[in-house]
Formats: sequence, structure tokens, C-alpha cells
Amino acid sequence: MSGIFITLEGPDGSGKSTISRFLLDYLKKRKIDFIFTREPGGTPIGENIRKIILDKKNINMSSRTEALLYAASRSQHISEKIKPALDDGKVVVCERFVLSSLAYQGYARGLGIEEVKDINDFAIEGVIPDLTLFFNVDPVYALNRKTNRKGGDRLEKEGVNFHSKVYDGYKKLISLYPEKIKLIDASKSIEETFDQVRKEIEKIL
Repeated sequence: MSGIFITLEGPDGSGKSTISRFLLDYLKKRKIDFIFTREPGGTPIGENIRKIILDKKNINMSSRTEALLYAASRSQHISEKIKPALDDGKVVVCERFVLSSLAYQGYARGLGIEEVKDINDFAIEGVIPDLTLFFNVDPVYALNRKTNRKGGDRLEKEGVNFHSKVYDGYKKLISLYPEKIKLIDASKSIEETFDQVRKEIEKIL
């Protein structure tokens, strides 16, 4: 593969979607061939799985089912969209990837980081990010900002305790893989936050 794979991670409401719009405009201006995608989803099959995962009616979904659905969506995403784009030499920017599953299902749901990593290793066919940007912001503030603005899906309505556990999971993962994850201070203004992102992106372009 000759492309570059960049993933955006962080708590719900940390500003990933907002900053991604700035990033895509930056890549366009530099005439860089890229695609932007998201997880869960990214493909027609993946988007159908996304609806199941996030549907507020699915309150009886088990943690293992949730983890497997994320991995299934990710497998389709890799084979149908991400890997072909990387093989074509494109920059792929993806909002969330395996790190989210490790933090949400592996750590916060208590399934085990290694156990969730194993099913995702099977799903991703050896495709790993060249750069992961973690949008670091207080999870309670970020969650309130998002749910007050848009309501909330099934995971966003899990409450403060769950999302604090997710954040703790991310911090543990960052300590395990410090060379692979770059911290972005997302408590700054949009412009200052994007400037941090731009500097990290420029290092690998």
C-alpha cells in the first residue's frame, strides 16, 4: 500500500467532526488525493450496521454483540473502501477506528482490551493507521456539549460514568502505544486545535 491512513479518535463531542471539515478543506487546497470516511459505517453495509448499533431501541444488545458488530462493519470498511484507496495511493482520513473499540468495548464494557483487539486483528487484514490523532478533552464537558446540541444515540445516552470509563480506556491505550498516538488539545479554540492537527499531518505528508 502506498497511501497514508490517518484516524481521528476521542470522546464523543470532542470536536472530531468539526476539525475534520477544516482538515478536508486543507487537503483540497493542497490538491492531495484523499477520501474521508467514518466508523461505524463508511460503506452501505457498514451504515446499516451503524443503525443497529446506535439505535436507542436496542437497549438489550450485549457487549459482545456490540463489539462484533463494530468489527463486522470495520471488516467491510477495510475490504470495500479503505484498502482500495490506500492501494491507489490516496490519503484516507477516518473518524474512529480500532482504538475506539478497544476503549469502548475492551475497557469501558469490560470485555478486555486484548480480547477486542483479537477480533479486530482478524477484521482489518493488517491495515493499521500511519497516524492516530487523539482529541483530548474532558469527557463530561464533551458529552454534554454534544447531547445538548443534538440529543444522543444509544451509546451517547450511556451516561457520564460510562464515558468517563471510555476516557480512562483511551488514556491507558495512549500509555501502551505512545509512539502511535499523537495528542491534540481539543480544549483550545477551533483554530488552535486545527493548527495542532495541521502540524502533525504535515509531518507525514
